[in-house]
Amino acid sequence: MAYYDFLNIIFAPLLRLPTALAVIIISFIVSLLVVVISKYMTDQALMKKIKEDIKENQKQAKESKNNPGKLMEIQKKQMALTMQQFQHTLKPTLITFIPIIFIFGWMNATFAYEGISPQQEFGVTAFFDKNANGNVELVAQEGISLMANKTQKIENGKASWNINGVEGEHLLEFVHGSEKQQKNVLITTNNKYIEPIKKIKNGAFKAIQINYRKLVVIPIGFRDWLGWLGTYIWSSIILTMVLRKVMKVY
Repeated sequence: MAYYDFLNIIFAPLLRLPTALAVIIISFIVSLLVVVISKYMTDQALMKKIKEDIKENQKQAKESKNNPGKLMEIQKKQMALTMQQFQHTLKPTLITFIPIIFIFGWMNATFAYEGISPQQEFGVTAFFDKNANGNVELVAQEGISLMANKTQKIENGKASWNINGVEGEHLLEFVHGSEKQQKNVLITTNNKYIEPIKKIKNGAFKAIQINYRKLVVIPIGFRDWLGWLGTYIWSSIILTMVLRKVMKVY
């Protein structure tokens, strides 16, 4: 997609950095964009007043917990203040929503998986309709080596192969009876990859998947599961709080 190429150019210097650092820097850029737009597209004096009123109402609600009538009145006022706050923040939220979605799509296509290195063994799986049976053949072009027989039996709705290859983009062809499906795979020394799953609507084939390893951005002890999204979320929360405080955004 065109915007992927554009973002690849914009963020090209970050791709030379460790992935964790690259994700945190992008998180900072996005957080700064959101905070700046919020600051200059909302009435900060009014937002400060609303925030102070909400805090005061919360205090009064605690003091009036034994007075149901007064408590209900405070809660109604609190709902009105919350709605007013939401209305004022809606416009900057909508403005930043679209670019953030594009950036998220690019990050998922860049940081979700580890790339496949030359001669690194990896798995390929073809998924089938539940009624499919028989054999399926993997036909690979020159430069791809199969670790097992090219013909595999369909079992439990799938067939798998382990393969490796030389650097470059390769075409894999899967043949089941009269049906043929193709899937590209990228083998490179860079941390790049092609979309791992090709979904298929018609015929016995349902999907073809390159079994990439999940890219662990920050290892956490024995649970190496923190990928780009988790890293982005926690860094974004911290950075947004700091930026709002420093720039006095309410």
